[in-house]
Amino acid sequence: MYVKILKYDVFSGTKQQLIGNLEKYNKVNIVSGNPEVLYTALENKILYNSFKNNNAIIIPDGIGTVIASKIVKQPIKEKIAGIEVMEEIIKKSCIDGKSIYLLGSTEDVVMKCKENLLKKYPGLRISGLHDGYFDLNNCDDVLNDIRYNNPYVIFVAMGCPRQETFIAKYMDKLPCRIYMGVGGSFDVIAGNVKRAPSWMVNLGLEWLYRVTKEPWRIKRLKSIPKFLIKVVKDERK
Repeated sequence: MYVKILKYDVFSGTKQQLIGNLEKYNKVNIVSGNPEVLYTALENKILYNSFKNNNAIIIPDGIGTVIASKIVKQPIKEKIAGIEVMEEIIKKSCIDGKSIYLLGSTEDVVMKCKENLLKKYPGLRISGLHDGYFDLNNCDDVLNDIRYNNPYVIFVAMGCPRQETFIAKYMDKLPCRIYMGVGGSFDVIAGNVKRAPSWMVNLGLEWLYRVTKEPWRIKRLKSIPKFLIKVVKDERK
């Protein structure tokens, strides 16, 4: 149920298979494996070791990762968007009575995110939250708050590579069972940013929609050709 892309094992099953597999782990780090994240980790030892760990699941979150799977002749069944996985985990947590913790973005955004989630999922237990503006190397107050609230799931929305670094550094020191970096998902849930129309998502054009709405993102698209070129070179070895 995995495909080897560069030196990564990328999940190649369906979204529902992924959710079903999470119960098998004592602790699991769900990595949104788009080209930017995976390429960044190739040059970041902390992230690379974290992604290669047995407790990590890299999901194909990005059309570039799907294309890469075709280059290595092991096509992935479907692109799995991180925000959709987040929603599935929240639904299941609500049903099972397990709590979540929201870490990241600004205080206003994370508070609005909490408010909207509680409206959408009555009974959802949000045990705590904190904005993402703190020193990763000096954050005992944040870590202690997470420990005190003892959530089953923690969603970290601080962008790449900050959110992945936080999880890599502190996953073993926190009680949560599921860890997931979710990028700008809090902004979407808070209503500040809209996802692309479903037809664009289905065609793998969500990146284009996001660039038209947030032109500053175009700089981040450079990682896609770099990533794919590296995949092609690796495949030819």
